[in-house]
Amino acid sequence: MNPRVAEIEPSVIRAIASKKRPGAIDLGLGEPTLLPQRRFIDAAAQWSAEQGLRYTVNAGDIGLRERIAAHYAYPGMSHASNVCVTTGSQEAVYVAIKTLLDPASDELLVVDPAFPAYAKMAQLEGIACRRVQMRADDAFRYDVDAIVDALGAATRVLVIASPSNPTGRVLHDADARRLAAALLARGGPPVWVLQDEIYRELTYVDDPGYIARYYPYTVVANSLSKSNALTGMRIGWLLAPAGAIEVLVKTHAWVTSTASTFGQRVAYEIFGEPGALTEQSAWYGAQRAHVVARLEASGLEYVPIDGAFYVCVRLPRSDDSLAAALELVEQRNVVAIPGRIFGDSLEGWLRLSWVAPIDQFEEGLRRIVAL
Repeated sequence: MNPRVAEIEPSVIRAIASKKRPGAIDLGLGEPTLLPQRRFIDAAAQWSAEQGLRYTVNAGDIGLRERIAAHYAYPGMSHASNVCVTTGSQEAVYVAIKTLLDPASDELLVVDPAFPAYAKMAQLEGIACRRVQMRADDAFRYDVDAIVDALGAATRVLVIASPSNPTGRVLHDADARRLAAALLARGGPPVWVLQDEIYRELTYVDDPGYIARYYPYTVVANSLSKSNALTGMRIGWLLAPAGAIEVLVKTHAWVTSTASTFGQRVAYEIFGEPGALTEQSAWYGAQRAHVVARLEASGLEYVPIDGAFYVCVRLPRSDDSLAAALELVEQRNVVAIPGRIFGDSLEGWLRLSWVAPIDQFEEGLRRIVAL
């Protein structure tokens, strides 16, 4: 057996979710509760019945790649040849980490708090991983100075998610510009930025920052899972400049060959209708307003919600987030995710998903306050 696999701990999120009982208030769920837009599935089904479901080329259907590239229109990444369609964004991130880093000499720098998959993927590949922690006393705002100061001689990839899972914080445009300028000013080999934009379409601030607009050594990962309630369809993509995308496609080809042809057709239909990618975001904006009102009434300290569909709340009387999460699920019938799994900086906090009905979210807050 591969000893690296044996050393990796199983998912705590999944372990806690497995303890959920019937009737539980689920604030741990990391996927939408909305249904997908049926018209795109129907259109893809009709096309599939007429055309069949044969393999696409490894990088994905060229028509879909053209639409993805044109929609985001990042400098140096605006053509079909700059896109690789993947089996969800998780494969996209894995392919990027595996391709861009040399386990013998390079390190991955993760901006914490962060989804645990980045560090676990690096561990799986035998790649060194360090973390730079954003501060609770600054509400986990992205601190560009701290990020730049944390870069080391061996750092070859910096991974940053905006909007963030778990905190919901967003990198602002001015900060994206400053980070790009600082990276360009460094000597030596370039540091690649892997920007995870899976929650990009669920952003509630007016000035979000996209590093790919300003920094040529950026690889972008995204998917339709969160924006269009299609988590089970497993369609994601990588956007990358020439010179990198060809090698990323090579890795993708050996990891999974091609993404689902049916899923790609659904994505093709979505990208073909203006506004379809953000059609469901109006619901999240309205839900967020209700969530913020309940949070204010609860008295719990919480992180401002710039994007995504999570909120982090500080535990009222404990710093042991795992013990609190276990008590909630086992004794109070509430599923919540302990902050510690996202990095040491989030210990003493819980990550809550707010896609549940608002009355359930409110009741879940009451039970957390009573801990």
